[in-house]
Amino acid sequence: MKNVARALFSLSTLVTALLIAPAALAQDGVDGANTAWMLTATALVLFMTLPGLSLFYAGLVRVRNVLSVLMQCFAIACLMSLLWMIAGYSLSFGDGNAYIGDFSKVFLASVGEDALWGDIPESLFATFQMTFAIITPALIVGAFAERMKFSSMLLFSALWLFAVYVPVCHWVWSGNGWLFNMGLLDFAGGTVVHITAGVAALVAALVLGNRTGFPTTAMPPHNMTMTVTGAGMLWVGWFGFNAGSALAANGNAAMAMLVTHISAAAGSLAWMTIEWLKFRKPSVLGIVTGMVAGLGTITPASGYVGPGGALIIGLCAGMVCFFMTQLIKRVWKIDDSLDVFPVHGVGGVLGTLLAGIFASTELGVFSGHGFAEGISSIGEQLGVQFIGVIVTFGYTAVVTYVLLKITGVLTAGLRVTKEEEVVGLDISLHEEDGYKL
Repeated sequence: MKNVARALFSLSTLVTALLIAPAALAQDGVDGANTAWMLTATALVLFMTLPGLSLFYAGLVRVRNVLSVLMQCFAIACLMSLLWMIAGYSLSFGDGNAYIGDFSKVFLASVGEDALWGDIPESLFATFQMTFAIITPALIVGAFAERMKFSSMLLFSALWLFAVYVPVCHWVWSGNGWLFNMGLLDFAGGTVVHITAGVAALVAALVLGNRTGFPTTAMPPHNMTMTVTGAGMLWVGWFGFNAGSALAANGNAAMAMLVTHISAAAGSLAWMTIEWLKFRKPSVLGIVTGMVAGLGTITPASGYVGPGGALIIGLCAGMVCFFMTQLIKRVWKIDDSLDVFPVHGVGGVLGTLLAGIFASTELGVFSGHGFAEGISSIGEQLGVQFIGVIVTFGYTAVVTYVLLKITGVLTAGLRVTKEEEVVGLDISLHEEDGYKL
């Protein structure tokens, strides 16, 4: 009888624990499923930069500069993480005013284990946003690859984070931000990430000037296998980028993941097909660049459109970004080394505007989830999207130009010498070779 009593007591204790545990979790305010998904999404976004973007870019440069690109991406990841922790997060998501946050979260002092952002830990939200602050300046690396001094790159990236990324992030994603309250639709970074990085890349390419030999000397990628590997990692990581921006494990996240995949596939095939028709050969570089264009273009719209809209957005991304690449390199002779502006900048503009159309619920099979609160027509939503694009574009261009000039003065010039460029940045700046064969 005693054994039976003990068994019954143990069973009742177990049942009580099982009943109490969910209640305790609910009282704590943390949603376990959402938290688990956001932990995964955060890792996926970091995976986009390290190693995804790093390998994608490194394969595209010449063999003597492969390590310099890997080094720049890695160093940016480290530096942006610390700057985000010190003040970047606070100035982006602190209450502040309509234009900038405050210093209430400096050094993440108020972000303890019990602090929440909705129903996930605020420490997790801060880390998720940190990965966005990492990849955005890392994207700009592609514009000045093979010719910018490492010291200049570090100083410029640090200044740019606080002067460009942080204010735009606050405008668009903070509850107090003026563009947020105007009703701008930017689910995962069309303005905050892609337009800012793309415009900064264009300005940097213009300020630094072309690489020695461009455009008369051929500068093909040294390792397409590396580039395709990085591209695959970017595609997978982008699910965390876009679907993670739902901040929950729900239908919105699932749809964001679906439309992200559709747009990437459509962008890839659109770019490949145009290239095939124009040059008689479908290239590997073309199909992976089309993928990135499709991903970047769907980013601002990913939480607002349906599969039909994503298909159109992806096809438009592949076509528009392809022709813009030709215009930048072949017509205007601007040496945006790895096509950051025509892919990310133009893709960000295109996606932000198309979000204002395909978010409509009245387009049949191409319908989305609806406009921002208080907006009732495509025209009205497009007006807000246009304002967001113009302001972000103009602000980024002006501030980036000023920062580059300041950086050039403080580091005694932005570019390496001609001799260092010819030798390659791997040896001249880091005294290392990418390959020992």
